[in-house]
Amino acid sequence: MRVTATTDELTRQMESFWDLDAATYDRSVSHNPTSALELAAWAGELRRLLPPPPARVLDAGSGTGFLALVLAKQGYMVTALDLSAAMLAQLEDKAGRAGVEIKTVHGNAAEPPLDGFEAVVERHLLWTLPDPGRALAAWDRCAPDGRLVLLESLWGDAAGPAQRLATRGHDLLRRLRRVPADHHAEYGSSMRRQLPLGHGATPEQLVSLVESTRWGTARVVRLRDVEWATRRSLPSGMDRVLGVAPRFAVVAR
Repeated sequence: MRVTATTDELTRQMESFWDLDAATYDRSVSHNPTSALELAAWAGELRRLLPPPPARVLDAGSGTGFLALVLAKQGYMVTALDLSAAMLAQLEDKAGRAGVEIKTVHGNAAEPPLDGFEAVVERHLLWTLPDPGRALAAWDRCAPDGRLVLLESLWGDAAGPAQRLATRGHDLLRRLRRVPADHHAEYGSSMRRQLPLGHGATPEQLVSLVESTRWGTARVVRLRDVEWATRRSLPSGMDRVLGVAPRFAVVAR
């Protein structure tokens, strides 16, 4: 009972964090890319990795809906699942303005609707989960014959020395320009300690995690078009010299 209570309290803390973050989340271009070049790159990568539309896709941890909107505009039937009602409200507003239909579900990523999806996608969600393996198993149950696509990047402890140096350079440029941080606040150390991937994960770690579940054999796909488009969309030559974190997908089935 003690473990369950701790997990419930952590979930409530996370829900509160992301509800507060919803108001400013889209100010970060890393969360909500808007350049035509980046949007085209993401659309192309998703079509390459997913079954063709109108496949039924669960976007787990959808947030304000970047992936869900890219998918819906291509004709996919999208269900957006998120712990934060405030994030989903932002998504619904954007979907209405874009003229696309997206079903939203307010709930835990590890408790998805069992609707027989043809694919499950997530983008930078796994690091926030106290039990990523449980979520992967749940996604398998809601897409028993479907495909898994984890969209991730190298950051934190998973990044190499050169990438960590580049990240510090980007942070310095952001402070000099007085650009707001990507989030309204940072996760506290006590929260981070309860997250197995809270400091980043390598492709090898994610492949091992996926293959420990019923998803079976997984492969890694480098998202070079997204990297190129993101780098070209950076605001200055110095930003482009520092580059972007490597993007990759872990795909199963």
